[in-house]
Amino acid sequence: MPKAAARHILLNNEKLAKKIKKEIIAKDVTFEKAAKKFSKCPSGKRGGSLGTFSKGEMVKEFDNVIFAKDTQINRIIGPIKTQFGFHLIEVLALYK
Repeated sequence: MPKAAARHILLNNEKLAKKIKKEIIAKDVTFEKAAKKFSKCPSGKRGGSLGTFSKGEMVKEFDNVIFAKDTQINRIIGPIKTQFGFHLIEVLALYK
């Protein structure tokens, strides 16, 4: 069963997600600081860390992105819309 380690930032709207993504890529803010400040998920307190999880443990839209064949490590993915809101995701590691 494939596993991954990832972190995310959960936001209410896509516009804010895109703005924060640009700021992280431009190195105006770190992923961890953005997660602590903006994420509406409890994981925000841990810099967005979701730890390690198996395929099938997260919502489908999340799994589809994280476990895609072309997923790149340490790249900001998103915003990805789920029933919870808009996610910015960074895959830290993939295990087969």
